[in-house]
Amino acid sequence: VFGWVAFPRGREEESEEELGEAAALERSPDDPAIRRVVDAARAAGVSIEPYRFPEGTHTAADAARAIGVDPARIVKSLVFEVDGRIVLALLAGSDRLEESRLAESLGGTVATMADAERVREATGFDVGGVPPFGFGTDVPSFMDESLITQHSVWAAAGTPLDMFEVETASLVRLSGAEVVRLRA
Repeated sequence: VFGWVAFPRGREEESEEELGEAAALERSPDDPAIRRVVDAARAAGVSIEPYRFPEGTHTAADAARAIGVDPARIVKSLVFEVDGRIVLALLAGSDRLEESRLAESLGGTVATMADAERVREATGFDVGGVPPFGFGTDVPSFMDESLITQHSVWAAAGTPLDMFEVETASLVRLSGAEVVRLRA
């Protein structure tokens, strides 16, 4: 019963091995950053439940290991500058970004990773916990097409310790992302 309640969508597609430690998930504490993400989803009519992973989810590999899923189901929210303009790239945890494709998607020429200060300034979140939506400013978003092959994915919930699962179609809508090929 717990698995059905905690994971109402997409669980039939996962093996017991993939579920790994997910059976013992701990709900996230009340935190302002997490609340912003939950409230942004709720405002768009989507309910998400963030979970805390005390061992950390700083990288996609850490997150996949902590949750017990394939890295292809982890969303990396990468903040870049394309010709000086902040942009968000959403990529599967198992993939590497082709920066020139991101630049082309925005009609620019050069994409460079934003530094930690610029990420915080543009999104309101710290590196390692940037969610795919919920920013106070308009940030153009692009999602790699490989993510839409997944029924549901896991993304950062505003801190490096907290993540949530969401149906991929809902994530496209919540992030306002244009689906393109970004991976190398």
